[in-house]
Amino acid sequence: MTLSTHGIFESLVIMHIITGTVGLISVWIPIAGKKGGVLHRQAGNIFITSMLTTGLVATGISITTLADPTGTHPHLSTHEVFRQPEMISGIFGWMMLYLATLTINLAWHGWLCMRNKRDHKKNGAWHNLLLQVVLTATSANCFIRGIELNQPMMMGIAFVGFATVATNLWFIYRQPSSPKARIKEHIKSLVGAGISVYTAFFAFGAVRLLPEIALTPGLWAIPLVTGLILIIYHQRAVMAPVRRVQPT
Repeated sequence: MTLSTHGIFESLVIMHIITGTVGLISVWIPIAGKKGGVLHRQAGNIFITSMLTTGLVATGISITTLADPTGTHPHLSTHEVFRQPEMISGIFGWMMLYLATLTINLAWHGWLCMRNKRDHKKNGAWHNLLLQVVLTATSANCFIRGIELNQPMMMGIAFVGFATVATNLWFIYRQPSSPKARIKEHIKSLVGAGISVYTAFFAFGAVRLLPEIALTPGLWAIPLVTGLILIIYHQRAVMAPVRRVQPT
């Protein structure tokens, strides 16, 4: 008995929901809790693992969607916007592939920042550089597909990938001036991975419940703005000078 494309797709979606939910919950423990402690590291490891797994599963979802757009999304067959196979392939195939590689890129890079704290050169390992190439390619593809489909959302969100690659390479090839630079990059990458997965869950989850709002800019802006605020806040907290209490 062979498993249909739709069956594979549905199985991957279930896995995606499970691993993504773990990430959606675990990300808040390092963000809100005490930094550097055992709980921070344990929750961080769970989050990174869940993000890498979620990204890989999302890659499978995008591939099955591209292979059979209407078969994997039969509930959109009567929708005014998404009933066209080209739209399904663009939004749920190419854009999801881009978000999947973005999530994997950020999670892996953020993990390396802490793992290689004693040897910065190791951040330029071949696998990390390869991820920058892959993300550049999927970002450019998302942008081009957005032009073809006249979807500004696809074009706009692609620039997040370009910015990620630029800042990652800047960190990799620039000797950090202090350990705080490494921590700032760690914060940027892992909170960024959280933004990516929340964006995917908000947008693609909306398609199953309320397809009409799936491409609403405000829906996509919620996790992005929230994540940027968290990144700026925690990076400023890291860079703030330590106040020493003067003896009386």
